[in-house]
Amino acid sequence: MKRKHEAGVPEISAMTIPSLFLSHGAPTLPLTDTPARSFLRGLGGRLARPKAILVISAHWETERPVVSAVERNETIHDFHGFPRELYQLHYPAPGAPSLSREIANLLRAVGLDCGIDETRGLDHGAWVPLMLMYPQSDIPVLQLSLQPHLGPAHHLRIGRALERLRGEGVLIIGSGSLTHDLSEIRGQSLDTQPTNWVNGFADWFNDKLTAARTEDLLDYRRLAPFATKNHPSEEHLLPLFAALGAPGANWRAERLHASSTYGILRMDVYAFSAAAASTQAVVS
Repeated sequence: MKRKHEAGVPEISAMTIPSLFLSHGAPTLPLTDTPARSFLRGLGGRLARPKAILVISAHWETERPVVSAVERNETIHDFHGFPRELYQLHYPAPGAPSLSREIANLLRAVGLDCGIDETRGLDHGAWVPLMLMYPQSDIPVLQLSLQPHLGPAHHLRIGRALERLRGEGVLIIGSGSLTHDLSEIRGQSLDTQPTNWVNGFADWFNDKLTAARTEDLLDYRRLAPFATKNHPSEEHLLPLFAALGAPGANWRAERLHASSTYGILRMDVYAFSAAAASTQAVVS
C-alpha cells in the first residue's frame, strides 16, 4: 500500500529513490518545535515507500566497515544528561539480516573488508530522524559504520559500492550534521541566529554540491571557509560523502531543507540522484 503524500507533491518510484544526507541535530529533536523537525515529519510521505533503510550514522565508528544484522532493532540511548522523556522514546524497527549480507558482499567486491554485527541496534543518528520520517517503525532498518580516520574519499567509495541498492528500493541515508562545533553550544538558545562562520561554510558546501564539484568537496578541509572550525573532527560530515556516492559518479544534489538550531548546528538536508534523474521529493 502506498504512503499518503501531500497534494501536488509527486512520489518517487522505488527505482529512482534518492539517497539522503540528513542533519539529525541534538537527540532532543523529536521533542523540540523546530523547522527541521517539521520538515522531517513530512519527508517520509514525499518519498516512495522504501523496502529497507540503510543509515550511515555519525555515531558508529569502527576500524573497518561493519553492517548491522539483527532481527529486531533495539533503541540505543547513546547520550547522557537529557530529559527523562527522551529515554522513554523507542524505535523498534525490524532489521534486515539478508540485506546486511548483500551489503557486506558489495563492499568486499570493491576491495573493502566489511564485518557483520549481529547484536547492535540503532543509535540516535538513525532513530531520531527515522522516528520523525517513519513513525510506525515498520520498515526494516540497518546501519553501516564510519571510519573517520580514512576520510571523505573512503566514504565516497563506500557510497558508490552501494549504488545498486537504490534500484532495489533501499533508501540510503547519511546522518550527521552540516556544521558541528559543539564547543560553541553553551549559552545558545534554540533559535539563536547562526554566525557568519557557520553560514559561510554551509553556503560553500551548497555551491559545490549544486555544481557537482566532487574534487572540491573531497578537499573541503583545505578549500572550504571555516572548515576545521565547523568540524573539529570529521565524523558528522562523512555520512554526506557516503550518500553523495550512492547515485554513482554522475550525480546531482538538491537541497531540500535549510535551517539551524542553537546558532551552530545547520540542519540542512540534501537529496542525491543520478544526474539524469530528478528527485522531485518536495516542493517549496
